[in-house]
Amino acid sequence: MIARLLTFPLILILAGVAAFLMFLPAIDAAMRGYSGVGRAFAFSGILGLALVMSVGLALSGRTNQKMNDTQNLISLLLAYLLLPVFLALPFYEGVRNTTFLNAYFEMVSSFTTTGASLFDAPGRLKDSLHLWRALVGWSGGLLIWISASAVLAPLSLGGFEVTARGEPGQDETVLGRFERAAPAKRLAQSTAVLAPVYIGLTAALWIILMIGGERAFVAAVHAMSTMATSGISSIGGLQNGAAGFAGEFAIFLFLFFSLSRLTFSSDTITAARPGVINDPEFRLGVMLVIGVPLILIVRHWLATLGIEETGDWRVALRALWGALFTVLSFLSTTGFESADWQEARDWSGLGTPGLILLGLSLIGGGVATTAGGVKLLRVYALYLHARRETERLVHPSSVGRATGLGRRIRRQGAYIAWVFFMLFAMSLTFVTALLTLFGQGFESALILTISGLSTTGPLILTASEAPIRLLELSAGAKMVYAMAMVLGRLETLALIALLNPSIWRD
Repeated sequence: MIARLLTFPLILILAGVAAFLMFLPAIDAAMRGYSGVGRAFAFSGILGLALVMSVGLALSGRTNQKMNDTQNLISLLLAYLLLPVFLALPFYEGVRNTTFLNAYFEMVSSFTTTGASLFDAPGRLKDSLHLWRALVGWSGGLLIWISASAVLAPLSLGGFEVTARGEPGQDETVLGRFERAAPAKRLAQSTAVLAPVYIGLTAALWIILMIGGERAFVAAVHAMSTMATSGISSIGGLQNGAAGFAGEFAIFLFLFFSLSRLTFSSDTITAARPGVINDPEFRLGVMLVIGVPLILIVRHWLATLGIEETGDWRVALRALWGALFTVLSFLSTTGFESADWQEARDWSGLGTPGLILLGLSLIGGGVATTAGGVKLLRVYALYLHARRETERLVHPSSVGRATGLGRRIRRQGAYIAWVFFMLFAMSLTFVTALLTLFGQGFESALILTISGLSTTGPLILTASEAPIRLLELSAGAKMVYAMAMVLGRLETLALIALLNPSIWRD
C-alpha cells in the first residue's frame, strides 16, 4: 500500500496529508462549539480528499510512475507555492471577515515556518484557527526534516554542497548504495525514521509544558512551534504564558535541536569523530548563544565602571537568562522572546538591539534542520578559510592541514559557501528594492526582507522601535514578502538547480 502511494507525485501526497490534518481543527472546533469553523475545516478536508483521490485515479494508469530527484524538487517548490492555496481555504472560511490574499499569506508564513502573522491582535482568531496555524507550521517543519535527506541531499543542496564528498548528496563511491536507492524508497525510509522522532519530541515538550502549569492547548501550540521553529503562539508569546521560567527552560533545551541535525539524526556527519559535541555547527551555535549574552552583560559593567552601583544580583541573573533564551531563539529563527528579555535590554542599555537579532537570524541554525538563515555550517566553512588565509599571511610557505572538526568540509566548501552568501545578498537587495517600490521605507523593507529570507517572522515586531503591521502592507508588498519566505525556505541554490540541464537528464 505504502509502495503504491509513493509512486504518485510528492505534491499529491502532501495535499492528501494536508486534507487529513484538516479534521483535527474540525474536531477541536466542534468540541468548542465553533460550528462555522468546524464545518469549514470538515468540508475542506472531505473535498480535498475527494480531489486527491480523483487525481490519483487519473494518474494510476501511467506506465512510468517512478519519481526522480528532479520531480521531487519541483514538487517541493510547488508545495510551498500552491499548497498554501488549499490550506488557506478553511482558514478563509473560518475567519470570514478577511481577504483570501491574507489567508494565503498566513498559510505561506506558517508552512515555511516563518511565523509572521497578519492576525496578531488578541482575540482576533479563535483557538481552532490558531491550532491550524500551528499544525501547518509543524507539518512544514517535518517536511524540511524529511526532504533534507530524501530530496536535497541527493542533489547536493540545502547546505549539503559544503560537506565533503563522502557524505550524503556527494558522488563518492562509498555511497553508491545510497545513490542507487530509488527516490521513493529514500522518502519512505526518511519518513519512517524521522517522523516518530519529530512526533515524540513534540509530545514530550507538550507534556513538560503542561507539567509546568501551561494550559493543554497553549502547551500544544508552543510545543509544535518550538520543534518547527515557527514562533507561532496563540497568546501573543511565551511572556503571556503560565509556565513561567520552567516552560522557558524546557523550550530552551528543545531549541538546541535546531542547531545541528546530529542532535536527532546521524545522516550528516560533519566532523571526523562522531557525536554532537564534535559537530562544528553545534559548537559554533553554542559559542554564539553564550558569547552574545556575555557581551551584553559585560557592556553593562563597562558602562558603569567607576560608578558605585548597588544592583541586585537577581536582576543580573534574570537579564542573563533573558538574553540567553532570546539569542538562542532568534539564532534558531524561532523568534520567541523571554519574559526577561526586557530586563536584559535595560541591563545592557540597548533600547532595541535590532541589529543583534537581525544578525543572529541571518546566521540561522544547522543544515537540514527546521531553522532558516544561511546556516552555521556555511559560516564555519568561511571561518576555516579565513583562518587558513591568515596563516598564509604569517607563513606563506606553510602547508594546510585538515583538523578533526574540518575534515568533512569539502575542499571547495568555502568557495561554495561564499557563492551562496553572494546569492543571498543579491536576493536581499532585490527583495528590499521591490518592497520599497511598493511603498515601504528602507528600514522596514530591510527588516521585512531579512525576516522573510531567514524565515524569522517575529523580527517584524522586535527588530525596530515601532512594530511593523503586516495588515498595513499593500497587496503587492504582501506577495513579495510571501515569495521571500518561500525563497528563504527553499534557498536560492535549489531554485537555480532547477535551471541546470544536468539534473534533468535521465
